[in-house]
Amino acid sequence: MSESLALPARGRVGVMLPRDLPVGDVLPFARRAEELGFDQVWVVEDLGWRGGVAQAATVLATTTNLTVGIGIMPAGARNVGFAAMELATLAQLHPGRLIAGVGHGMPGWMRQAGSWPASPLTLIKEYARALRLLIAGEPGPANGRYVRCEGVVLTEIPDTVPPVVLGVRGPKSQEAAGEVADGLLLAEPAAPAYITASLRNLGASANPREIVVYDAAAVDDDEEAALARVRAGLESVGEPEWAAHIAPLPFAEELRAHRAASPDAGHFARTMPAAWARELSIAGTPAQVRAAIDARHAAGATSVVLAPAGPDPLAALDSLARALPDRHATRRPEAQENRPS
Repeated sequence: MSESLALPARGRVGVMLPRDLPVGDVLPFARRAEELGFDQVWVVEDLGWRGGVAQAATVLATTTNLTVGIGIMPAGARNVGFAAMELATLAQLHPGRLIAGVGHGMPGWMRQAGSWPASPLTLIKEYARALRLLIAGEPGPANGRYVRCEGVVLTEIPDTVPPVVLGVRGPKSQEAAGEVADGLLLAEPAAPAYITASLRNLGASANPREIVVYDAAAVDDDEEAALARVRAGLESVGEPEWAAHIAPLPFAEELRAHRAASPDAGHFARTMPAAWARELSIAGTPAQVRAAIDARHAAGATSVVLAPAGPDPLAALDSLARALPDRHATRRPEAQENRPS
């Protein structure tokens, strides 16, 4: 049985690997993120795009010190025993550099793939509990309603067990994260008030080791230019699925009314007040972005993950690095002529 657990990544800053990044830019993006001093790269697994485990394995293999997060693996998409094998193997090969995110998956996608359960909450509780036991070398738990791996034991297990965090929004699912997971992953937008509300949902007895938050991000010497770049990433926040993100904010009712009055999501995002866009993203001058990152850490985030906004992800990555605290920066983004190709 593995006994060592990966330490929590307190006060870290990561970057999201865009799901639509051209394949030829994936490895240069990851290497550049490490060179610039980011602590983490997070890969996404959205139906029809690239697989999360394959991306994580490749990024881990092409970098040296980055922690790589998978955000998220839908619980209904993989048998838990085989998912545990994949994650344990990655953690064996790259000790202390993996965080595994698990979630429900978007209902529409999961129904389309025939993998949406009658009780998503039951599934994710059973799945996370079994996954953590298996990766740590423990026998699989008693069979449940959905997860059946009783007595399964992995032979190849990592010395450093990667944390398993739940990427979930609803209060009941977040409460489950406090019971069966090592922490929580909050999708964008993750304003400080939403982080605070989500931590309350975890429950007083929870001891989360990781609180990872995503946000659309842009850095520019002109704050308005930065806000303009992130607005496209805010088009979805007026939709019902994002209600939990908005409810803790002081302008929640106004935002809902604005969305109802807007002909489409694009108009909604383009015409929302700058103050809302500022609260719902991490955007502005380098000093403003550093302050926004600090505010999320102060609210309880252990890792703040920036989703680069703009037409050129590699250029956006360089811009975001201007806001990294000095302790992160190994090279400054002005040295663009040395960018990997």
